Formats: sequence, C-alpha cells, structure tokens
Amino acid sequence: MNKTRLEAFSDGVLAIIITILVLELKTPHGEDLATLRPLLPVFLAYVLSFIYVGIYWNNHHHLLHAAKRISGGILWANLHLLFWLSLFPFVTGWMGENHFAPLPTALYGCVLLMAGVAYWILQRTLIAAEGGDSLLARAVGRDHKGNMSLLIYAVAIPLAFFSTWAAEACYVIVALMWLIPDRRIETAMATHDRSDRN
Repeated sequence: MNKTRLEAFSDGVLAIIITILVLELKTPHGEDLATLRPLLPVFLAYVLSFIYVGIYWNNHHHLLHAAKRISGGILWANLHLLFWLSLFPFVTGWMGENHFAPLPTALYGCVLLMAGVAYWILQRTLIAAEGGDSLLARAVGRDHKGNMSLLIYAVAIPLAFFSTWAAEACYVIVALMWLIPDRRIETAMATHDRSDRN
C-alpha cells in the first residue's frame, strides 16, 4: 500500500488542527495593551499546543519516511493518533479560557497522554510491519524519551488538582525535551544510505 496518501491526509488534518487552534484567539475590543491581558492565558495555551502539533508533525514525518510498508492496521493506528490530536483545539481553548483551572489542565494532560500512547501504538504497528530487525526498529530502539514523556504526563494529570502550574511545567518540560530534535531515525537512515553506497 502506498504511504503517500497517508502522509498527505495526515498533513491536511494537522494543518486544520493548527487553523482551529488559532481561531480560539479572539480579537480584543480595545486599542491599548490592557485589552490583551485577559487573552494571555489563551495565547500561552495556544503556543504550547502549536508546539506540540509541530512536534508530532515533525516526528510523524520522520517515522513515515523510514517506513516501507503500510497496512490496514497502520492506517487505523494513524487515525487513532489523529483523533487525539484533533482534540487539542478543544482542550487548549477550555484550559486557556479558564486560566489553567485544575480540571481543564488535567484534561489537557489526558489528551497529551492519549496522543502519546497513540503515537507509541503507531510506532509499534509500523515496526511490526517492517520487522524487528528493520532500520526503523533499530532507529527507535527502546524509545526512552517517548516512555519518559508518557510517565511525565501520567504524573502531571493528578498533579493538576494540587498545582496547575506544576502540571503546566510538566507539559512544558516534555515539549522542551522534544524541541531538541530527535535524530534517531535521521541518523539511522543516513548511516544506512552510506552503507548502501559503499
């Protein structure tokens, strides 16, 4: 099965998610800086979610670039990931509008956790299709960063009911972990290409 349609569909959905995210930013009524102050929580939530969508888009691109086979299971795993990512605008808007209140902040963490789990499932489904000794399997390895992200989300969700700022700090820490480019797949593919040429 050709992966081009899967990539194009995923890119389109992610572009729509970003568009919906920005629509949550309402134009203030007024012309001075004081009118922007109430919008600050919504803007901060938007920035965090935009970064997360960008991280998923980047890693999804690398993951599919390394894949050779696409199966029906992979299509469903990809849709599962897109489902959780499509909830970003809702939880982002709710959290921002309510100034990072405990329940919206915890629900934001739940969606982050489920998106992380869905990405893990997609990764494992692709590796199963490629084989345990494939380039993709070797590149992903034990995925310490991915597993650590899931653990931090799981801690942040109940933490939101005691300290929303601590929970938000956890979400920012995971985003910062992934802003540092994950070069595992790129490095593995470059090494593989060099060995093929030799």
